[in-house]
Amino acid sequence: MEAGRSSSRKPYLVVIVIQTIYAGMFLLSKAALNGGMNTYVFVFYRQAAATLFLVPLALFLEWKTAPPLSFMTFCKIFLLSFFGITVSLDFCGVGLLYTSATLSAAIRNSLPVITFLLALLLRMEVLKLRTTSGVAKLAGILFCTAGVVTLAVYKGPRLNLLGHHNLFHHHNIQEHEGHVPSGKTWIKGCFLVLMCHIFWGLWLVLQAGVMKSYPSMLLFTTLQCFLSSIQTFVIAIAVERNPYQWKLGWNLKLVAVAYSGIVVTGITFHLQAWVIEKKDPVFLAMSTPLASIITLFASAILLGEIISLGSILGGLLLVGGLYSVLWAKSREQSIVDESCLRAEARA
Repeated sequence: MEAGRSSSRKPYLVVIVIQTIYAGMFLLSKAALNGGMNTYVFVFYRQAAATLFLVPLALFLEWKTAPPLSFMTFCKIFLLSFFGITVSLDFCGVGLLYTSATLSAAIRNSLPVITFLLALLLRMEVLKLRTTSGVAKLAGILFCTAGVVTLAVYKGPRLNLLGHHNLFHHHNIQEHEGHVPSGKTWIKGCFLVLMCHIFWGLWLVLQAGVMKSYPSMLLFTTLQCFLSSIQTFVIAIAVERNPYQWKLGWNLKLVAVAYSGIVVTGITFHLQAWVIEKKDPVFLAMSTPLASIITLFASAILLGEIISLGSILGGLLLVGGLYSVLWAKSREQSIVDESCLRAEARA
């Protein structure tokens, strides 16, 4: 009994670890980009670092037991890598430069809503409004949406509780670039960030089907990283020809690349694949707001950013929505388990 409970709790613990890792990536990436690193080059380096980290592990642990890789499955993985990783990360980086970190983080929290709607359209998720769990799911989605809107449009009083210490000694993005985005540029940035998370949500949903035809999770993750490394290199070399932008020294840029590549892409992508296999894509997506909440307080401690009342209220709404949907999915799973036990008892 205890072993079963421990096993059922593992996905919940893993998603907390995943979102904590993403929070660390946000802080380091923000500091590196504020330091002048090119977005496209950064994305390529993180994918290359992840590939170098994962290839030896995949060859050692899963190469002998891996199922055959058909041409059709390879094409599906190639497209998953291109749209779900390459395009998504590049869109997010450019959108961040056109808008602000606050708005980008707020739109990122719409990922659970996007993933849920995509799963509904693909008939991978069910919404039964006549049941308690269905109403709780809908309430959770509405809470998450309200949280996103609150984070984006409402600032409120500033709560300077932790001082102004900036660990990385960088200015904010607008100060670094020396300009405030125009209305058209801001709209373009919003569109790019939203498209980033639409592709990301589609990537989460479609992974489940591809993994059924190729269940070796580590090789699956490694192949995606390898293909996205090639794709991001082609884009980066076409956009950035300045050799100085490609140089990495023993500085924060190298730390950000290594962390984003090895820890985030290399380890987190594998953990995400495990969670999707054990639960489903919506369960993973609903944990996304946790990264923003962790980032909110970590940035206040490490970067000296001031917390606003709107950020706290938006965060509370997101956590409430997260809890509501997870409770609903847990209740649905309990009902299914009880039905299976009853069927076995009758048999």
